[in-house]
Amino acid sequence: MIAIAAVTAQPLSLDAHVSAVADARHGAISTFMGTVRDHDPSVTGEVTHLEYTAHPDAEAVLRSIVAECIGNDVVVAVSHRTGLLAVGEVAVVVAAASAHRTQALAACAAVVERVKADLPVWKREILADGSHTWVGIT
Repeated sequence: MIAIAAVTAQPLSLDAHVSAVADARHGAISTFMGTVRDHDPSVTGEVTHLEYTAHPDAEAVLRSIVAECIGNDVVVAVSHRTGLLAVGEVAVVVAAASAHRTQALAACAAVVERVKADLPVWKREILADGSHTWVGIT
């Protein structure tokens, strides 16, 4: 089941995602928070911000990704930010709940990997020297 599948400019809350999947039937909730870091090994210089841009269909793609990653006994809440984010800000949140830890952990990991690989959201890394580079555009 999909509790949340959002692509939004609004700040993300881990607590809201956990609350969306919490249920007395679930014995496990696995979470992931992706934050903006101050470096990227593929560029020279300090990263100060990331600017995320999403395709208009990104939210529908996100729902499809989640549906493909989960089984019948898993509930997932996932959101990806758009807009300009500073170092330390949360860019992605995933919460997956199930009766057992193995399903919750596997679903959380699968959603994170698929979002990274397949969600049509691109990022522009802005460096301390004012330069920038696009990531995820081929």
